Amino acid sequence: MKIHEYQAKELLAAAGANIPKHIVVTTPEEAEKAFDQLSNGGGVMLKAQIHAGGRGQGELLGSGFPAGKEKGGLGGVKFCPTREKARSLAEVMLKHPLKTKQTGPEGQKIKTLIVQADAEPDREFYLGMVLDRGQGVPVMMASSEGGMDIEEVAAKTPEKIIKVPVSPENGLQPFQARRLAYELGFKGDQVAKVEKIMLALSKVYLEKDASLAEINPLAITKKGDVVVVDAKIDFDDNALFRHKDIAELRDLNEENPAEVRAGKANLNFIQLDGTIGCLVNGAGLAMSTMDIINYHGKSSGIGPANFLDVGGSVTAEGAIEAFRIILSDSKVKGIFVNIFGGIAKCDLIAEALVKAGREVGFKVPVVVRLEGTNAPLAREILAKAAAELPTLKTAADLTTAAKMIVELCR
Repeated sequence: MKIHEYQAKELLAAAGANIPKHIVVTTPEEAEKAFDQLSNGGGVMLKAQIHAGGRGQGELLGSGFPAGKEKGGLGGVKFCPTREKARSLAEVMLKHPLKTKQTGPEGQKIKTLIVQADAEPDREFYLGMVLDRGQGVPVMMASSEGGMDIEEVAAKTPEKIIKVPVSPENGLQPFQARRLAYELGFKGDQVAKVEKIMLALSKVYLEKDASLAEINPLAITKKGDVVVVDAKIDFDDNALFRHKDIAELRDLNEENPAEVRAGKANLNFIQLDGTIGCLVNGAGLAMSTMDIINYHGKSSGIGPANFLDVGGSVTAEGAIEAFRIILSDSKVKGIFVNIFGGIAKCDLIAEALVKAGREVGFKVPVVVRLEGTNAPLAREILAKAAAELPTLKTAADLTTAAKMIVELCR
């Protein structure tokens, strides 16, 4: 689960981190009033709140402005020197979707902004915590190259990323934070300030079951202070039952409606940009199914429209909802059902598919490949339903099924 920047910074602040003053706004009028409260004779930063990185370099679609990285451009992060500018820019941001490298071509609608007091950063750093699967422990990552994509730093100058293993039981220790601060070049009373922020980051990451927690940039201001200018935290969905306060921060407006709907039905679903819908049981089999669709359909520009793992057993209710979700995507021209009957027998799965066809109505080709317990009986059930469901086809093996659905969707 993702949360907004302002929510991440508030969690860090509660753990002891130093963050600039900010006000959350949803209208141009509120942005104007927030400017009056925060400008202190200077300007403010206006920041779009969407669940995507690269906001400052993004493009407001249909606004007429070039991308934010261009001269005179307007992305999702902009300095506002006057209250009039704060109001007018807020109006544009709230009207036009923001496209970044993480949103897709359609961009993301902006519904919330923050007006932030200008921190006046003089030097920027990166801090992050993530699980290092190689070491089997969380690591604190730090770099003097803040304000940039950490992936770019890792690719071009990996020596500039410092990693410190962190005990899952005890968290980052003060001596580790101080040593890291010195390695990054902090001096004097700045060391104690950045130590406090590092300990706060570790505390939030471990206590809230985060999967990723990062501060980018962490800045030394022109006045010598150390502040969290931007922050991002993602949480492990499987641990949210332990954190009701975190679960309440979820913004469904930022998520794909089909994926939200699937989650409520306990279906593991991710929407993609292809034309063949997939209904599969098991994550590994689902990945293989997507691969073989790509293999046989690539030359025709055909690919999977989704990843969908319905779990170890397929009920009639689950199959019906899965078909409804897949068919809600107007790009879908066919559906590939690839099921291995183990926990649930193939004949029971076939009956569930027939019931789903009757209730949903298969208006596009549906190719079914069933293997496992009672597979021959399952094929008989599907064959008997062929007259009633003429778009329902069966195949005996995976390759034949994949070729069939690709041909039907050309």
